[in-house]
Amino acid sequence: MLDLQEMRKEIDVIDDQIVKLFEKRMSIAEHVAKFKIENNKPVFDRNREEEKLEALGNKTHSAFNCCGIQELYQHIMSISRKRQYQLLQEHEQADTGEFQMVDALRKKDVTVVFQGVEGAYSHAAMRAFFGEEIFSYHVDTWKDAMEEIKKGNAMYAVLPIENSTAGIVQDNYDLLTEYNHVIAGEQIIQCRHMLLGISGTELEDIKRVYSHPQALMQCREFLDSHKEWQCHEFGNTAAAAKKVSEEQDKTQAAIASPYAAEYFGLIPLAEHIYTNPDNSTRFIIVTKEKIYCKDAKKISVSYELPHESGSLYSSLSHFIYNGLNMTKIESRPIAERNWEYRFFVDFEGNLSDSAVQNALRGLKAEAQNLRVHGNY
Repeated sequence: MLDLQEMRKEIDVIDDQIVKLFEKRMSIAEHVAKFKIENNKPVFDRNREEEKLEALGNKTHSAFNCCGIQELYQHIMSISRKRQYQLLQEHEQADTGEFQMVDALRKKDVTVVFQGVEGAYSHAAMRAFFGEEIFSYHVDTWKDAMEEIKKGNAMYAVLPIENSTAGIVQDNYDLLTEYNHVIAGEQIIQCRHMLLGISGTELEDIKRVYSHPQALMQCREFLDSHKEWQCHEFGNTAAAAKKVSEEQDKTQAAIASPYAAEYFGLIPLAEHIYTNPDNSTRFIIVTKEKIYCKDAKKISVSYELPHESGSLYSSLSHFIYNGLNMTKIESRPIAERNWEYRFFVDFEGNLSDSAVQNALRGLKAEAQNLRVHGNY
């Protein structure tokens, strides 16, 4: 009868041998890296690795072991490449690509564009980030805002990128890909929805409530307690507040922000009507200048991957092996390429950090269409 302890001892002996052989292999990989540095050769050779994996699989004696050994060596070769990238980074000067470091962003006497109207949450985000000493104006759509900074009419645009309750703003992820602009900052605004009406309005006067679909959804419990009200979707919360203010009809109310109440001269009929008290929206500050602040702490990138087993893991491992903390990952379908996706990743770091440059070097070599969307 087989003895479990004896089998475990035998496995321990084999594992010790594997560790020694792994370290020997990594030592040789470092010599390979030095050769590639001296001869200006790329680290990643896809054809060579595919041939190697096929040859290793052919040496096994079952289909299961064939898959297992190929998966194992995919990881081993990936680790080897990451060490080679580190050595390459040590021998080269820091490279931040097109990006230029600045001490701080210009926040005074600059022109800023936002989508919506004054009193909207995007307007509040702009004021919170820049203060009052700016020139600002609004446009109808997020794409219009991106066009304005492309044309040079504004230095910055303020765009919502995600809400803690509703999730990402998909269209703005797509706009980041479409335009060659960068994220230079971010501002988080708490969504403190309230029911607003004109002076003298009472709750029993209301027949119709207007707001953005997400705001209506986020206040659903409150609205469900007033089944007699008709809810109407509007382009944004501030526009709904503007309608109520202009029409001076006591039977109408809007769900909007305290900023809209102040701007349009409305009174709060009910406060704290949102279901989730932690509901917040993150806004990004976008510019066409390729800049980042010296104290920037977050980087946003996007890239595409081939339809291959382990390709996503391999790309994310560049953050793992360089000790970088990934804070977010999203995917968006690639237009005109069915079932293919672009991945958006946020991680902590600064473009001047060697670990960041090393990770980006590896991603650029092994992924497709890598874009750095900003360091902020």
